[in-house]
This record gives sequence, C-alpha cells and structure tokens, in this order.
Amino acid sequence: MGQAVPDGSICWQRGANMLAMWVKVRIKPGERERFLKAIEVDALGSERDEPGCMRFNVLQDAQDNNTYYFYEVYRDEAALEAHRAAPHYAVWRAAADTLDGAPQATRCLSVFPAAASYWDKKSASGA
Repeated sequence: MGQAVPDGSICWQRGANMLAMWVKVRIKPGERERFLKAIEVDALGSERDEPGCMRFNVLQDAQDNNTYYFYEVYRDEAALEAHRAAPHYAVWRAAADTLDGAPQATRCLSVFPAAASYWDKKSASGA
C-alpha cells in the first residue's frame, strides 16, 4: 500500500525503490547465435541466482532481427551492483564483441505493479 508524502504524491513502499532498466542493443550480423547463448546465461542466471533481480526479459525487435531489448528489474541499486559482479554477467560481458555499438540503457522507476506482493512472488515460488 502507498503512503502519502509531504508533496501529496504517493510513495509506494516497494515500487519507489525498485530500479528498472530498459536496454537496447544491436548485434553484428552473423553473431546472433553467440549473442543469444551469452544473454540466455545472464538472463536465466540473474532470475535464478540473484535474490535482488526481480525480472530479466530479453526481447527481439519484430522489424529488425539484429536489435534486442532487455527489461530488467532490481530491488535496488545494491542488487544491480550484485548483478554486475555475478559469474553469469561475466559470460555476457565476454560476448560484448557481438554488439554493433554500445548498449543504450535507460534507467526507470517501477510504477506498476506497485504491490509488494506482486514482486514477492519470485521469493514465494522459490525462483
């Protein structure tokens, strides 16, 4: 449940601290298989092994087979730093030469779903 703060807005107990990342990457033609193997290791390892990683989705652009998007949600900044120190992240970084240019990352705040129970599903399911 949200709490009112002095400026009249609602501060969600869990959602206000969540850090979401929207990352766009473009891969070099001919590097798709290697890229997908590396990002799969990172995405699955993140959700499986990191208590602070609430979501890690990988999406492919419907119009451009060489463009991908990552949607990542972390409990807080410390969880993002833990992600970057994880062994599966090193697998992803080792494949960075598959990219055609630098990743374009946008930091976001999670607005909805805001209920702590939604984000706690991960813990309850044993993921």
